[in-house]
Amino acid sequence: MTVPSPGVPNWVDLATADLDDAIRFYTALFGWTAEISGDDFGGYTTFQLNGLPVAGAGPLLGEGQPTAWSTYFAAGDADAVAGRVESAQGKVLVPPFDVMDQGRMAAFLDPAGAPFSTWEAGMMRGAEVFGLPGALTWNELNTRDLEGAMAFYGAVFGWTFRQAHVTGLPYVICELNRTPVAGLQLMVGSGWPDDLPAHWLVYFAVSDCDRAAEHAAALGGRIVHPPTPIAPGRYAVLSDPQGGTFAILNNQR
Repeated sequence: MTVPSPGVPNWVDLATADLDDAIRFYTALFGWTAEISGDDFGGYTTFQLNGLPVAGAGPLLGEGQPTAWSTYFAAGDADAVAGRVESAQGKVLVPPFDVMDQGRMAAFLDPAGAPFSTWEAGMMRGAEVFGLPGALTWNELNTRDLEGAMAFYGAVFGWTFRQAHVTGLPYVICELNRTPVAGLQLMVGSGWPDDLPAHWLVYFAVSDCDRAAEHAAALGGRIVHPPTPIAPGRYAVLSDPQGGTFAILNNQR
């Protein structure tokens, strides 16, 4: 597998209040196997699908930090990305640093406060399966400032944008070299709590959205938004037993 182009989502991981239970939940839900690292990496767990890495999980690092999924974008030069984030009025939360020989990462906030990260590949390239059931299939920013998001991410990653209609509300497809890489959704209407901050949502592919949502609930998770038809297929928003929110999508194309 080649390293994803800079600006393309190449990894997602979960920071969780209960790593053991997260391993139980996600391996049962998606058929993943869990490879737990040694003490050098703090027990960081790499989830694999058919022997290939698809996502990661680790313990919470700060007091009061919520359980949450994080989206990483490929970076050819993490330090250069950090400079562009600052120039575009974002915030560098964690400056670029080396994760031994695995790669170089950094964490940021966009101007609306949505966290995201970058991964400059070393020995670890990122996810090696996309789009198949159990693998990452889409990443979406939910924000109350579409124009600001387009200006920021266009400056940071060189994305271009086109309008689309996925749920009947304004939706923007982010493209790199005319290839869709992510989505931007406007948080408007009664379905979005006023106190819900801007955030990146990760989507995993499933073969049957309704069955997967029921399975997640049976495993102790929660159905946040029930299975619903949209243009690409059928999706649902779920949360794991620790409150980590993610989406599933049965792509019908």
